[in-house]
Amino acid sequence: MTHCVAEWCGMNSQYTHTVRNRLSQAGSAGLGCCGWLLVLFSLLITLLTFPVSIFMCIKIVQEYERAVIFRLGRIIDKKAKGPGIFFVLPCTDSFVKVDLRTVSFNIPPQEILTKDSVTVSVDGVVYFRVECPVSSVANVSNADSSTRLLAQTTLRNVLGTKNLAELLSDREGISHSMQATLDDATNHWGIKVERVEIKDVKLPQQLQRAMAAEAEASREARAKVIAAEGEMNASRALKEASLIISESPAALQLRYLQTLSHIAAENNSTVIFPLPIELLQQFLQRK
Repeated sequence: MTHCVAEWCGMNSQYTHTVRNRLSQAGSAGLGCCGWLLVLFSLLITLLTFPVSIFMCIKIVQEYERAVIFRLGRIIDKKAKGPGIFFVLPCTDSFVKVDLRTVSFNIPPQEILTKDSVTVSVDGVVYFRVECPVSSVANVSNADSSTRLLAQTTLRNVLGTKNLAELLSDREGISHSMQATLDDATNHWGIKVERVEIKDVKLPQQLQRAMAAEAEASREARAKVIAAEGEMNASRALKEASLIISESPAALQLRYLQTLSHIAAENNSTVIFPLPIELLQQFLQRK
């Protein structure tokens, strides 16, 4: 029995110390006379109902959470509590839990008119976290919803200044530009935008067919140029070969034999008899 009484006295002294801290915080918050009376009344109720009231006063937040405590509408010490155990006074104190973990969300597909008057559908993903719990609670009614809506408008505004070629080729630069814009706009809300990515760019079907036809025509034009250059190089080589063969009649006969050997190696039944061109010219002159 003596041990139980000593333990109860120790808890009571600790609780009294906590109550004194709360009173000093209330005084520093500038609650005024009415606020002091309400706080003292709350403390009186807490002491009269002890130790049952201890279950109403002790709160716990996780490692990734913080608690913003309001006393009579004022934020205590202008900072968040946690992680771990903290105390609140019934009737006068209320608190809001804030999650500090990184949150990701998809930006719905947005119909955007680019700088060169092309309509495209673009969607993306945003990663953000709460950097200042007090600002996220006191400066904006719903930080998560506000950040989502701002991300949609920022996507349209940033891509509206880009043409189609830049949109398709410079996604990384657009992502960094959107991240800087969002981070600057949400800084007052206590939000830190960590990353923004462009997921997909959907073009109209007619524009896709037109771009495919343009690319095909460009490839065909390059193929024709390459074929023409090959023909030109081949004709030059044939001209040089004819000049060399014309200097030696025996070289022409060797070329005939080489051609016959090449044809015979293909296992076919075609037989070719080469005739001198001079013989054909004699027949033509007689006519």
